[in-house]
Amino acid sequence: MTDQTDQMDPTTTSPTSPTGAIAPTARTGPAARGPRILLYSDDRTVRAHVRTAVGPRLRAHAPEIAWAEVATPAALIAAADRGGWDLLVLDGEADKSGGMGLCRQLKNEVYRCPPVVVLTGRPDDGWLASWSLADAVVPRPLDAIELQRTVAGFLNAAA
Repeated sequence: MTDQTDQMDPTTTSPTSPTGAIAPTARTGPAARGPRILLYSDDRTVRAHVRTAVGPRLRAHAPEIAWAEVATPAALIAAADRGGWDLLVLDGEADKSGGMGLCRQLKNEVYRCPPVVVLTGRPDDGWLASWSLADAVVPRPLDAIELQRTVAGFLNAAA
């Protein structure tokens, strides 16, 4: 089921910003700040699958990951422009504006664009994701271990 107008995941109680991005939960002090991931998909089930696969934190006793979800290209671009993200995860199969085209746009337009992981429709789409300037590609069906390992690799390198 595709949800073009979804601005907030129903399992999250965080308020939605005017651009449609879900505000990550507040942290207390710099040491408690966990990694910040911006997740784009027009399908709430894809967003839930990604969050579940990656998990709430990178390892035991690490700060929780602060997820912000967006469902529209405009919300993604606005949130990316504001900055402060450690990683972007984009659904390459999103309707109307897929994550591959948006990735290329962000890499060309956002100063110091963070690493981007693109979720492709199938393993054979890796060549197309290279055009998008994505830093990594995870094909469908999503393998939770591969997705978690990919996300953790970028977030550990940034730490």
